[in-house]
Amino acid sequence: MPFFITMNKTTQIFLLVGLILFSLTAVVFFVNPRIPVGASFLMLILFAVFVLAFFNTDCALVLLVFSMLLSPELKAGVLSSRTIIIRIEDILLIIVFFGWLAKVALNKELGLLRITPLNIPIYFYLFFCLVSSLWAVFNERLELKNSIFYLLKYLEYYLLFFMVSNNLTERRKIKLFVFFILIVGLVVGIYGWIQIPTGQRVSTPFEGEEGEPNTLAGYLILMLGLITGFFIHFARLRILLGIFWVILFVPFLYTLSRGGWVAFFPMVLAILFFTRRIKLPLFAFLLFATFIVFSAPSVLPTRVQSRIQETFSPGKKYQFFGREIILDESASERIETWKKGMDKFMQRPILGHGVPDAAVIDNQYIRVLRECGIFGFIAFLWLLVKLLALGYRNYRLNPDDDFVQALSLGFLAGFIGLLFHAFSAATFIIIRIMEPFWFLAALLVAAAEPNPEKNEDEDSSYQPLSA
Repeated sequence: MPFFITMNKTTQIFLLVGLILFSLTAVVFFVNPRIPVGASFLMLILFAVFVLAFFNTDCALVLLVFSMLLSPELKAGVLSSRTIIIRIEDILLIIVFFGWLAKVALNKELGLLRITPLNIPIYFYLFFCLVSSLWAVFNERLELKNSIFYLLKYLEYYLLFFMVSNNLTERRKIKLFVFFILIVGLVVGIYGWIQIPTGQRVSTPFEGEEGEPNTLAGYLILMLGLITGFFIHFARLRILLGIFWVILFVPFLYTLSRGGWVAFFPMVLAILFFTRRIKLPLFAFLLFATFIVFSAPSVLPTRVQSRIQETFSPGKKYQFFGREIILDESASERIETWKKGMDKFMQRPILGHGVPDAAVIDNQYIRVLRECGIFGFIAFLWLLVKLLALGYRNYRLNPDDDFVQALSLGFLAGFIGLLFHAFSAATFIIIRIMEPFWFLAALLVAAAEPNPEKNEDEDSSYQPLSA
């Protein structure tokens, strides 16, 4: 009771109304025989998460971090012959967001949106996604319910970014969340090792029967970049981080994702380009590893060797910088879908065909062109440039802060790797890559704030404003 008495009146009313609704919901769901018991428990759990997000957003965000890669998927129906897959983290993110929103509504001093360099590009990109989709719906080229579902999926990542960046201001909390993200990466890596003996391509947990190895490859590119950043800037942890890096790298190889393998090299080169520390040892190691792989490919696992050889097995011929190359059926089909995507883009180059476009295109850039047209594509590129500038600026302006340097360098390297991964996948709309990515982007924004050690209640200079 003393805890309740010390609350302000608005919070007391909110808590009492919440408890009443919770009790009524429990009675209705458990008494009504038509409602499955599982659904009753799910509704109560979601309500509890909402209350948790209202009273302690940090704990709700920790729950969200672990759900990003470690939560199952649910089939919610079919739209336009596509199976709708909803993951638990989708639901949790929305519930946590509304809990945080209720908290902000009752505490005006918290502010709604933090001013960051990414706000305006995000607004413009979402604006063109919305305009192109509404225009397609208006002209009966797209179903409204289909478009709304996918636009909400796109919106999720930016809601996460705004919520995390606005909520975290203490350095110790930011470090704690980075730690949790790394722990989740370790669990995913160990899960990958367990999958290797099965002979199947390694995938993320709870990905259905077929799995999504290319998704795991993109996620591991981000995590390997992050670990490398901390490896360079925290000498006392290098042995531990080196072991961690290997734990993730081996499953990365066994994803057999050619797009992931290609993206790995730009990620490593980005580390070499930006870092000012141990550059020579890193370069020597990379040169030695490259020499070993090309001079003695037998050192690679058999399945990896076979996957590389498959790429250039008899298939379709293409001209590449004046040279003729032959690609296998899978790679050829991907290139053909790229060509069709560009042809479709040329039919409506200004506003595109709306979100989502009917075809599945394993190329983020062509997908954006086809869905949002040239204006949406420019907004998307603007957002990517701002993300790159955010990482580089924080890295350059904090030479004496090892934590910000490590986080910035790791984010930069992982991001550059994902830019290349996006040529073989719709990387920037894949939930299991983008949720950790935007969470890290928000942490990077928060970590670069002046006086990060102070609590927002104590630091009157921190005033998050609406942008």
